[in-house]
Amino acid sequence: GQRSEEEEHHSLETFTFYLSEPLSKERVEAFSDGVYAIVATLLILDICEDNVPDPREVEEKFHGSLLEALSEYGPNYLAYFGSFVTIGLLWFVHHSLFLYVTKATRLMGLLNILSLAFIGGLPLAYQLTSEFAEKSHNEIEAIQVSCVITFFASIFQFAIWTTALLNEEETLHAFARYGGKEHAFMFAKLALYPCISLGAFFLTCLLSEFSTAIFHLMQIVIPFAFLALRIFVRISLTAIKSLMSLSRRKVVLLEEEEACLSPNETLS
Repeated sequence: GQRSEEEEHHSLETFTFYLSEPLSKERVEAFSDGVYAIVATLLILDICEDNVPDPREVEEKFHGSLLEALSEYGPNYLAYFGSFVTIGLLWFVHHSLFLYVTKATRLMGLLNILSLAFIGGLPLAYQLTSEFAEKSHNEIEAIQVSCVITFFASIFQFAIWTTALLNEEETLHAFARYGGKEHAFMFAKLALYPCISLGAFFLTCLLSEFSTAIFHLMQIVIPFAFLALRIFVRISLTAIKSLMSLSRRKVVLLEEEEACLSPNETLS
C-alpha cells in the first residue's frame, strides 16, 4: 500500500541526526567524571610502579638513606604533581562549565568526548616528560607534545561553552549568559589553559633553556593563576561599572541643568 505523508515525514525524522537534539546532562557528567578518575588513577599507578627505590639499592648505593634514594626520582615526582594538577584543574573547569549548563545537546556531547580523548593522553604526556628529563632535543619535543595534548583538551571545553552560547536561553543558566554575573569569569577561566599551553609551546621554540622542570613548575603554579584571574576579573568589572555609573550621572546632571534653564537661556 501507499504510505501517507505523515508516516514518510516521521520515518525521515527517525533516521536524521540532529546535533541540537537534547542529551542527558547527568550521563555526560557521570561519564566525564569516570574518565577523569581513571586518568588520575593511571598517573598514581605509573609513579608507584616505576619510581620506588629497591631496598638493596638503598642500602648499597645510598647507605640506607631513603630520602637520598627518593631524591634521585625528583624529576619524576615533579612531573607527577604537575600532571595531576593539570588533570584536577581541567576537571574543575569541566565541573564549573556544566554547573551552568541547563541542557546538554548532542554537539556538546561530541565536543566533550573529543576533550576527554585528549584528557586520556595526559598519562602519556607524564611518561614523556618524566623519561626525557635531561637537557636534550627530545626533552623539548616531550614538552611540546604535552602542550598540544593540554591545548586540545582545554580548547574543546571552550568550544562546549561557545556552542551553549549560540542558544543560551535554553542551554545556559542566566549567570553564564552574555551579560550575566559569571560570563566574564567563565570566558577567562576556559581561555586560561589554551593560552598557557600555547604560550609554553612557543617558549620551547624561542628559549633553548626551557626545561621540563620549568614546565611542571608552571603547571603547579596555575591554581594561583586561577585565583589571581578571579580577583582581576572582579576588579576589572567593578572599575567598568563605576566608570559607567559616573558617565550616567554626568548625563543625568546635564539633563537636569538643561531642564532648569529657561527657553531663552537654552537657545543662547
